[in-house]
Amino acid sequence: MRTYTVIIEKTADGYCASVPTLPGCVAMADTKAEVETLVYEAIRFHIEGLIEEHLPVPEEHETFIETMVIA
Repeated sequence: MRTYTVIIEKTADGYCASVPTLPGCVAMADTKAEVETLVYEAIRFHIEGLIEEHLPVPEEHETFIETMVIA
């Protein structure tokens, strides 16, 4: 079992999810629940593609998420 950090952002059109450890692995949906389901599927699909191509599957690296206020 692997664990990956997923970043979910509210957008003007709904929600966007991305996986920093898996560049290009993203999902977009109208609701947070939908984007959570879609990004889970996207992660599985991304990893399956890497395995089929005999490429290394990245392990989660230490990720820091911070909010900064810029005045």
